[in-house]
Amino acid sequence: MAGRADSTVLAGAKVVLPTGTVENGRVIVEGTRIAGSAHEGARTVDLTGHWVVPGFVDMHNHGGGGASFTSGTVDEVLTGVRTHREHGTTTLVASTVTGEMDFLAQRAGILSELVEQGDLAGIHFEGPFISPCRKGAHSEKLLRHPDPAEVRKLVDAARGTAKMFTLATELPGGIESVRLLAEHGVIAAIGHTDATYEQTVEAIDAGATVATHLFNAMPPLAHREPGPIAALLEDERITVELINDGTHLHPAALELAYHHAGAARVALITDAMDAAGFGDGQYQLGPLAVEVKDGVARLVEGGSIAGSTLTLDTAFRRAVTLDRIPVDDVVQSLSANPARLLGVYDRVGSLEPGKDADLVVLDADFALKGVMRKGDWLIEPHLA
Repeated sequence: MAGRADSTVLAGAKVVLPTGTVENGRVIVEGTRIAGSAHEGARTVDLTGHWVVPGFVDMHNHGGGGASFTSGTVDEVLTGVRTHREHGTTTLVASTVTGEMDFLAQRAGILSELVEQGDLAGIHFEGPFISPCRKGAHSEKLLRHPDPAEVRKLVDAARGTAKMFTLATELPGGIESVRLLAEHGVIAAIGHTDATYEQTVEAIDAGATVATHLFNAMPPLAHREPGPIAALLEDERITVELINDGTHLHPAALELAYHHAGAARVALITDAMDAAGFGDGQYQLGPLAVEVKDGVARLVEGGSIAGSTLTLDTAFRRAVTLDRIPVDDVVQSLSANPARLLGVYDRVGSLEPGKDADLVVLDADFALKGVMRKGDWLIEPHLA
């Protein structure tokens, strides 16, 4: 751990900017922000042979470091946040899982305080308004139809910090709930859904803008019943979440999404649960028991995949080295796109003067070597 880089020039690296990658580039840090020019006497850090990219933005994350955002104490939530920061995620939304309405409202109140303190970027409610047919790792007995009044209750409990709601929009009240969320500036995300193609189109027209972990927890793409996947991929209003951990998606599915939606409409997420950055073992996801073995989380009862143990530095490295996605496209999917969706692109998501000095240093093999958040080195690169 190291301290504030009050006046620092990061020089010699390949720097990924919104306009493309700059060879032998430099990033100037003054206090907590990126600057356009360096002051006399600024410290120079030679990052030749490395990459400098914007800090990652994760808009769908349930926990890490052994801690749950749904049920953990404030200190435990902060442990999870720190764990992901050490893997390059400098901006993070806390996702909940299905629970009793009063419990979720209480959690929203707790998490909203951490948003107000600047530790979190917002709250994402995943459940309880999802389809029992596509429930995944959510408790079926706690599921309910998306009543707009109950959706409003959780939005109000979050005190302006609710960023996204995942809904099965084909259920009774689903379309009305999408409209309510759009009116309140909250992202309506289609997910854990059994919708048809036509029902999905209706939800998009009503204001839905995100596909929650595309391909997962929804009907598969079929030639006579294309279902939600085709509708979500084809519509330019939709950003598709993808979990690139090698378990949730076949590489061909990832390639299909990038090819059809384009990099500007992909958000790489973790959908991480407690075990991310922590290890194998027994865990809880809401009220359900989970076993993590060889880095894969599954429900003890039924065996459904139960979130991931992914961190975004691994998602980055996998996308570039195994999936052969251009670095600039991966950076867009990990930083700029989710930052825009969350309404924070004026502060984070790219390396531009005036924005927070949130950045990640990677070596030539795309292994994480350094993390800076608001001018503080959380992990300072130790260079030979």
